[in-house]
Amino acid sequence: MRPVRRGKSPQAMDFDPYDAAKPFLISRLGSYCSYCERRIATQLAVEHIQPKGLPAYSHLIGRWDNYLLACVNCNSTKKDKDVVLADVLLPDRDNTFAAFEYRQDGSIVPSAEAKAAGVEKAARHTLSLTGLDKKISVALDENGKQIAIDRVKQRLDVWAIAEDAKQDVDTNPGNDALLRSVVSAAKGHGFFSIWLAVFRDNVEMCNRLIDAFEGTRDSLCFAPDSALPVSPAPNLDHLPEGGKI
Repeated sequence: MRPVRRGKSPQAMDFDPYDAAKPFLISRLGSYCSYCERRIATQLAVEHIQPKGLPAYSHLIGRWDNYLLACVNCNSTKKDKDVVLADVLLPDRDNTFAAFEYRQDGSIVPSAEAKAAGVEKAARHTLSLTGLDKKISVALDENGKQIAIDRVKQRLDVWAIAEDAKQDVDTNPGNDALLRSVVSAAKGHGFFSIWLAVFRDNVEMCNRLIDAFEGTRDSLCFAPDSALPVSPAPNLDHLPEGGKI
């Protein structure tokens, strides 16, 4: 889950209607779901971290600090579930890249770092909150062929694309045009954490990816010399319950 910095609100008052914040969020965070990391060219929603449907959080409907971006899958799974900030890891205040391990089989699990930091339960709760811990869903077409139709399959597909790109980079070291094309491919597909996991041994490529995805470098969750995750997150905007990892 890509750590980001949303920064201070672009206006002094709350947003009314709340979706007026959408262009500012996309400008600062990119056209990606803040949870599953997919690129969503259209129908990307302004996501209320603490849900607008619960009366306890009605005062946060227009509040900039309560916004992320979400796809329809993550948004509908999260729905109006109560979000206790101390019990989850959030990309605008925690180093969520350090908290999760993305695997080649498309699964996402709490990382060794999360376990060492004592936030494994919060990591699992975060995955459950948005359905990122679901198993792959397979349907049959009219010919009886199995078709994987969910976010797990998309992660599998992008992992394979990233692996092919890494092979090209490894066989053509120092090819700047190739590196730029790989960054473009990563931005086009989304799934930042998969690309960073695949290229973890290539510091230059990791830094290019960190710089390319909006709001990521600004989080200060990656060391510029090594591209390794910085933990705990600096939480520069002093958001509540931030910096748990």
